[in-house]
Amino acid sequence: MKLPALIFGNLKTRVPIIQGGMGVGISLSGLASAVAREGGIGVISAAFPGINEPDISKNSDEANKRVLRDEIRKARKLTDGILGVNIMVALTNYGDMVRTSLEEGVDLIFAGAGLPLDLPGYLAAHHKTKLVPIISSARAAKIICKKWLHRFDYLPDGFVVEGPKAGGHIGLKMEQISDPDFSLETLVKEVIDIVQKFEAETHKAIPVIPAGGIYNGDDIHKFMKLGAAGVQLGTRFVATHECDADKAFKQLYVDSRSQDMVIIQSPVGMPGRAIRNSFLDEVSKGTKTPFKCPFHCIKTCDSKKSPYCIALALANARKGKFKYGFAFAGENAYRIKKIISVKELMESLKSEYSLAAA
Repeated sequence: MKLPALIFGNLKTRVPIIQGGMGVGISLSGLASAVAREGGIGVISAAFPGINEPDISKNSDEANKRVLRDEIRKARKLTDGILGVNIMVALTNYGDMVRTSLEEGVDLIFAGAGLPLDLPGYLAAHHKTKLVPIISSARAAKIICKKWLHRFDYLPDGFVVEGPKAGGHIGLKMEQISDPDFSLETLVKEVIDIVQKFEAETHKAIPVIPAGGIYNGDDIHKFMKLGAAGVQLGTRFVATHECDADKAFKQLYVDSRSQDMVIIQSPVGMPGRAIRNSFLDEVSKGTKTPFKCPFHCIKTCDSKKSPYCIALALANARKGKFKYGFAFAGENAYRIKKIISVKELMESLKSEYSLAAA
């Protein structure tokens, strides 16, 4: 059995796979365009894309807008497939990133790390961009649907439901991450139940897409049987030739072990999953001290108490400079054994799904 299409209104994929948006600089035009060419949805991360620009300290807003615009245009030259942008609501330049994405005509905006309650307000009549919140609870889905309907007469074009096995920032409390009541399977079923009520009232389809810990075609089949319309994968796409990170970053995933997957308390006030290294060991020992914030990129980051700048730490890791940073990763990163092409990964997922569905 073949993988079905994923449909967002008039958008239709060849495979129901969304590549998760990964910052800082992990998923840009290279990875996003490769995934889109293979029939999935390629996603560019709007989390500080201008980190390497010479004017980033003095003019961060313009630098980030410029690089995001450039990356979207580069991706468009490389594919005619479906492209999205992942935007964190917690970004201080959230509005700029949304407006830039709309101006460039991206197919979808994925918005998480906070409730994007004002997102439809950025749409003009000529915009065709679909709006897909990233959530971690049925309660969040209900709030967003009600607020958007009341304020904008608009319902989400879909929901990505991110569970406790995700890499990077996790939208759950620390104690919920290991609680079976907050498993991705449970969260997806609860969100589908909520969404179906709004679908029945408005006759608009709202696809639900699970994310976090989905590793192979068997996992995809399992969630499709639960009623999911597709899946989102981030970690699997890191260890691909087309990923925009340095090869050393990708190799860290390949060399990692299950015991290296750790939960940290991020400077932005949320738990996050990362690969343990000497940098994180120093943080946990309290040997790193608060810093002078050069960017003010995250609304919830308290630089007076934070032991490091997360933007710089992630940017250093992206370049393979792990003495000065660390890598976020999903719980199953250690299962990755080699770096392959996006095409190879997609073919593998498709064949695994077919076997599971047979």
